[in-house]
Amino acid sequence: MRALDVAAGACLLTGAVLALSAGVGLVRFRTTLERMHAGTKPQVLGVLLVLLAMWLHRPTWSDAGPLLLVGLSQVVTVSVAAYMVARAAYPRQSSDDDTGPPSDE
Repeated sequence: MRALDVAAGACLLTGAVLALSAGVGLVRFRTTLERMHAGTKPQVLGVLLVLLAMWLHRPTWSDAGPLLLVGLSQVVTVSVAAYMVARAAYPRQSSDDDTGPPSDE
C-alpha cells in the first residue's frame, strides 16, 4: 500500500465524517440561520476533502483540472446560496425557532 493511498483514505474518511456532521446539524439545530451554518461549513470542507482523496488516488494533471473546477464551483455556489438564505431568513427570524415571523404577543 502506498503512502498516497493512506492519505487518500484519511481524506475520504474525514470528508465523509464532515458531511455526516453537516447532516446531523441540519436535523438538530432549530433556526434557519443555525441550520445554514451547519449545512455549509462542514459540508464544503467535506466535499473538498473527498475531491482531494480522489486526486490522491490518481494524481495526474488530467484528473486535477475537473476536480479543481468542481471544488471551486462548490465553494462559490454554497457561499452565495448561504448568503441568499441568510438574507431572506434574517428579517423573519423568531427568537426561538424558525416557524415564521415573531408574533405581536
